[in-house]
Amino acid sequence: MLDRLAIERHGIPGIVLMKRAGEAAWRSLRRRWPDARAITVVCGRGNNAGDGYIVAGSALAQGFDVQLVQLGPAEALRGDAARARDWARAGGLAIIEVDSDRPEFAVAGAVVVDALLGTGATGEVRPGFARAIEIIDRAAKPVLAIDIPSGLCADTGRVLGMAVRADATITFIGMKRGLTTGVAADYTGPIELAPLDVPDDCYATVGADAVEALQWTHQRQALPERTATAYKHQSGHVLVVGGDSGMGGAVAMAAEAALRVGAGLVSVATRPEHVAAILARRPEVMVKGVTSAEAIDALLARASVVALGPGLGRDAWGHALFDRVMAADTACVVDADGLHRLATHAPARRSAALVITPHVAEAASLLGTNVGEVQHDRFAAAAALVARYAGDAPFAAVLKGAGSVVASRGVAAGVCLHGNPGMASAGMGDVLAGLVAGVLAQGVDAVRATRAAVCLHSFAADRVAARDGQRGLLATDLLPEVRAILNERAR
Repeated sequence: MLDRLAIERHGIPGIVLMKRAGEAAWRSLRRRWPDARAITVVCGRGNNAGDGYIVAGSALAQGFDVQLVQLGPAEALRGDAARARDWARAGGLAIIEVDSDRPEFAVAGAVVVDALLGTGATGEVRPGFARAIEIIDRAAKPVLAIDIPSGLCADTGRVLGMAVRADATITFIGMKRGLTTGVAADYTGPIELAPLDVPDDCYATVGADAVEALQWTHQRQALPERTATAYKHQSGHVLVVGGDSGMGGAVAMAAEAALRVGAGLVSVATRPEHVAAILARRPEVMVKGVTSAEAIDALLARASVVALGPGLGRDAWGHALFDRVMAADTACVVDADGLHRLATHAPARRSAALVITPHVAEAASLLGTNVGEVQHDRFAAAAALVARYAGDAPFAAVLKGAGSVVASRGVAAGVCLHGNPGMASAGMGDVLAGLVAGVLAQGVDAVRATRAAVCLHSFAADRVAARDGQRGLLATDLLPEVRAILNERAR
């Protein structure tokens, strides 16, 4: 859509955009694989193929050995793709045409350029193209995907039967939302965005399906600065409710996260046997052992925000606490076992803010569906969570996972561009719940608080992983990093 706006509104010829795209891809290839002297470009039938021809022609002009494999007859290309083909052929490019239904070819280059299928692919990859993808993947050569790995849906990030596993992807003008979430990270490699010098106003009318890329550098502005006369009550009071028998660590991590992000006061309501351990770990937290739901009434009366669910359990004790918190209608972040209860006992009406932070299995439970359906279109699933649970109060939903999606009513969904596989470890969700609650307690609205906390959480994990590695990354490793990140702008 953005390329059409550039062409129709600003009169930029399509072939000019195509040449910019192909040349950007060629420069990206040279930066990533500087020792390569031979490439294989595999082209399909649309404009993605045209980009591939520009890459091939550019490489040939610089003395590279170039193998261009065309699925189907090259003369079948139309429009700008045909112009790109003619330009490359005029420069001496030889084209290897293979049967589009039963393609067979050997990859000769040191690097493969995937220009088979572009962003328009939505249905299952046809057998001939699936065979070409299989040949590319089995060649075990580095792959640069043009715009999107062939076979990956640009709207949802799901695999259309089979997809190229690229080592890097260069995409053009705007980030395709399917590159940012779900299983896409297993197929794209590092993603580079080449804007192609399109005018800025092309981005102002991208439509209702647009998704905002969320990065910490922009989201950090949501957190308020403290004045010289600040005192703790101005920064809010977070109450963490949970920690059934054997699960006291969950509330301890959420509580410390809320403190580290700047909440002025943090209390915990948990099983009595956890009180001593939590105080020993973090004496700044006020901890109360509770055996009945009524015992938290005084805590609720003082709380600005409740983080409800870390280690809550699914028995009568946890259910009673959940119901008591929801009846109080205090601003609330619901996570973990709280989400299990919410799926069947959602409050009828709320006036206070509500944030929910499900992973994919919890989202499936909340929506009465299965994990496969949620992963099929994570953006649609996030929107469905909003439709079902938002009500009239301020609301945000985080669909956690690779490319966490933050959705709310009346604003474009956001997708977090930070995060790494090391975060697939126990307690990460508890830390996130505490961060969201801690930002909310400081007076930030639900959507901005949630976006900021999600980005901070993943950005901190990336920093720790870059320094110490992904394997063995613990949720508590993020807590000192959170503090360091937050204080960088104050130096």
